[in-house]
Amino acid sequence: MKAQVRSFFVKDDGEVPNNPDLPVIVYEGIFAERPDSLEGAFNRHQWTGSWTGGVYDYHHYHSNTHEVLGVKSGSATVLIGGDAGERLTLGVGDVMVLPAGTAHMKIDASPDFAVVGAYPGGSTPNLRERNPTDRTQAIAEIRNVPVPPTDPVYGKEGPLLDKWVK
Repeated sequence: MKAQVRSFFVKDDGEVPNNPDLPVIVYEGIFAERPDSLEGAFNRHQWTGSWTGGVYDYHHYHSNTHEVLGVKSGSATVLIGGDAGERLTLGVGDVMVLPAGTAHMKIDASPDFAVVGAYPGGSTPNLRERNPTDRTQAIAEIRNVPVPPTDPVYGKEGPLLDKWVK
């Protein structure tokens, strides 16, 4: 498996904290030929608690865990990092790893759009939205989320470990 991998940071926008230390990682087309193998790959690499569905159409984030999303079918445009964040066009086989605290929302999608999501160690994600009264607690929680021991695509090696382990 080889893919074009890119990463980028998103800054705290004053409404959603994002993650100041860890970049978003996008594996472009890594599962394009076998999108049905997304969930199995994530689970093999200890990213579990998997589910299949869509992406909410409002800014939300998880302050207590990282999240991997792999496009199983269709395509979508998602906004990462809040209103001033980065727009990504995702298609079948693309995988995106969102560090804890990173806001994401669907802008538009094809009718057949579906992702497989999972969390390191099967963490149960919380759901946070823009709320100034929760910011301080959310930032503290984000800082306490450990870097996972495996990359959801490659396992014990891979871009996540190269970019997140310092």
